[in-house]
Amino acid sequence: MATDNAQGTGTREDPWLLKTPSGSSEYQMYRDESLDPPAIVCLVGKTELRYQLRAIDDLHAMLKENGDWMPLGSADEQKPAAEGTVEAWGRSRDNPVGGWYGLKKGLRGRFGMYMPPLLEALGLAEVEHNPKNNRMRAL
Repeated sequence: MATDNAQGTGTREDPWLLKTPSGSSEYQMYRDESLDPPAIVCLVGKTELRYQLRAIDDLHAMLKENGDWMPLGSADEQKPAAEGTVEAWGRSRDNPVGGWYGLKKGLRGRFGMYMPPLLEALGLAEVEHNPKNNRMRAL
């Protein structure tokens, strides 16, 4: 299921075309199951980030369990993530992978920026689109 926030089918040849929650930047994502571990590749300009492919299902399950709006809290890897945010969960020892979903050292952050629009595009979550301090919840 897709929303107005995405185009593409999620392959390398036809990546999802997404916008950050604030709508200020465009980026692309696609599945690459040939990687070890399988990954979501995120292309932001010339920068390539990677997150474990299972993050889609794991994040959706956590949001369903949470049951309410959750702040995104996006932060670079080198900066601490605010408690109780999607970003903090994406790097927590208490998540299903026991740490970072991000796979490229130095570029493991921004989980709370790039993953929420993908879940929204897949019809798994609702994401706010304010200039700042956005939240998401499971559908």
